[in-house]
This record gives sequence, C-alpha cells and structure tokens, in this order.
Amino acid sequence: MYDCSHLKKGLKVEIDGEPFIISQFDFVKPGKGQALYKCRLKNMITGAQFDRTFRSGDKFNPANLDEREMEYLYSEGDTFCFMNTSTYEQEFLTRNQVADAIDLLKENTICNVLFFDNKAIAISMPNFVELKIIQADPWAKGDTATNDTKPATLETGYVIQVPAFVNEGELIKVDTRTKAYAERVK
Repeated sequence: MYDCSHLKKGLKVEIDGEPFIISQFDFVKPGKGQALYKCRLKNMITGAQFDRTFRSGDKFNPANLDEREMEYLYSEGDTFCFMNTSTYEQEFLTRNQVADAIDLLKENTICNVLFFDNKAIAISMPNFVELKIIQADPWAKGDTATNDTKPATLETGYVIQVPAFVNEGELIKVDTRTKAYAERVK
C-alpha cells in the first residue's frame, strides 16, 4: 500500500481498478492546511490523461503489473501477435497498445510485454535494435567536413536521419528511446 509521500513521477498505481502511471508530479504545501499532491495520471490501458489532486493521508494500491519476455511474430491489420518464449502462448495487442514502438518493430524482435491482471496492455522495446537500410541516397566524397545527415528508409518503413557515410544495404543500430541512429553494425 502506497501513501501520498511515496508518490513520484513514473510510479504505477491502481485507482478504481485500473492501472495508472504518474507522468507529472508536484508537491504543494500551503501556509495553512494539509499538503497537496498534484499529479498528472495516464491510464495504462486507454492512454487517457487527467490531473488529480491528492491530500496527505490518501492511500493507493500498487498496480498488479507483470512483465514477460515475448517475441513479436506478425501483424494482421491493426493487431500484433506476440509469443511467450517459454510457454509458446500467443497474445494479441492493438495498434494503440504497441504505440510508438511500431516504427522500429520487426519480426522476431524480443520485447517485454506488460500485463495487468493477466491481460496484455503495452510493450517495451529493447534499448537498441539492429535494422537494415533499404533506401538511402548515395554518399558524395568530400562531404566529411561537416556533420551532415541524410534521410534513410529502414526495413520497417520508418525514415531516420543517418550520417552521410552510411549506405543502402547496411545494418545500423537504432536507439528505440529516441528513434535516432546510434552506430553502424560491423
């Protein structure tokens, strides 16, 4: 059981039977009266966000969340299929649940799938993924004096800015947190 003093950004709590994550947090101590805890909560199932103020003494249950390692298999329309690597059970997530990871998600990628009461609600990608460049403009010699970048299309269809020396057909490492080029894979 959490007390108001435990509240902080990133904490996952259960309110009215649904999991929420605290995305913003402010502590306010007025001259008189109880301390106030102003939070911006994001529903982890629907993605809806709202502001709520709590008073000192309010109690919260920790969200009953479980994270399992799963492999992304395929997509069918707006449904994405993930397989548990140990039990081979399959779970299906919607486009909203996969969210921004869709741009860098390719078949056979190992991800962590977040469950709430044994229902899949979201995924988290590894920090780095290796993807192949399927289209990029050629590099002109002599363009090394500046830190120029050029657009390149990855095998997932996502367009990313890469250094001028990176060519079509090469494998690169992409940071999934920023969706930015990290390095060339040798």
